[in-house]
Amino acid sequence: MWKNIVSNFLTLAVLLLVVAAGVVAWGRAQYSGEGPSEVAQCVQVARGASLTAVSKQLEAQGAISNAYIFRAGADSAGKSRDLKFGSYLVQPGASMASIVDVITEGGPSTCGTEVIYRIGVRADSVVLRDINPETAQYEERISYNPATEAEPEAITAAEEQPDARLRIAVAEGVTSWQIVEGLKRASFMSGEVSEVPAEGSLAPDSYEVSRNGDREALLALMAERQASILQSAWDSRPFGLPYDSPEEALIMASIVEKETGVPDERSTVASVFVNRLREGMRLETDPTVIYGVTEGRGVLDRGLRRSELDTRTDWNTYQIDGLPPTPIANPGRAAIEAALNPAETDYIFFVADGSGGHQFSRTLEEHNAAVARWREIEAERASQQGSDG
Repeated sequence: MWKNIVSNFLTLAVLLLVVAAGVVAWGRAQYSGEGPSEVAQCVQVARGASLTAVSKQLEAQGAISNAYIFRAGADSAGKSRDLKFGSYLVQPGASMASIVDVITEGGPSTCGTEVIYRIGVRADSVVLRDINPETAQYEERISYNPATEAEPEAITAAEEQPDARLRIAVAEGVTSWQIVEGLKRASFMSGEVSEVPAEGSLAPDSYEVSRNGDREALLALMAERQASILQSAWDSRPFGLPYDSPEEALIMASIVEKETGVPDERSTVASVFVNRLREGMRLETDPTVIYGVTEGRGVLDRGLRRSELDTRTDWNTYQIDGLPPTPIANPGRAAIEAALNPAETDYIFFVADGSGGHQFSRTLEEHNAAVARWREIEAERASQQGSDG
């Protein structure tokens, strides 16, 4: 009798193990397999949200088939406590595993309504854009210039939505004064700015912020990020560069940033100025003269005058030797890396070539010929504009 009981128990135990293994295998297949959603969906993870709440939300949206399996899979992967606040685009048929990866790895929000305050070199703009689920691309709905126009009602309404994402986007080459002025006009930010940060000390980038986020706190984050970028580039620099400190490299990076908008040219432009420093030549770069005129407070919407080129300021590199005392803008990561990793060239001169880039020269004779060609291009363009008018 006892043998039968033991035998039956063992049989039942084996059966239960087989069933459990089958359930586990089924659950894993459900977790890793194609999801039920036939369209792209925006998944929002609120600040402080629990995995349970998010899983139920996903199940209600039809993005996943089973909230329990979703939670069990996330827990098994060691990611159940790694939720990142944000709004994320989930593609059609996305598996539970891939959704867990998206909402735990974080990064910039990728869907929903977004209000972006763009601080640019020539002007600022505020843009309202939404994700198009069919193309998985953002589409701009409306934009305006906050310096000259009243805020449209659509943008005001979007800023007040609890799930709207707010972002400050800072372009490479803007000055610290421009950044502060832009933040003052950003209506969804709060707090006073006690002083303009040091020129060059703020990292141009895109920053997601919260409603009523503190302006000075954001400036501190920008400064922290720029310091990290600069230190990393400085630590990996090659031997023999003519900079005595990271601050001097930052000054050079700002000049490179203002001299070219062509990414592939940055290291070559940097090489020209490095070669001039090594040979004891003056840098003679127009953007430094412009900074001496404007002191970083806006854009000089005209050409430089001869008198300005001849007037000595702390930044006029036609009149001073070596680098100016401060950066002339906030350079981006690429310009900093170019300044600390210049191309190996023997170029000493460069001038615009009419295509948006520059013609580089080794000798004054080559440079004068390139300048003559550029003057011809300018004359042709002026003539064409006159005839079009």
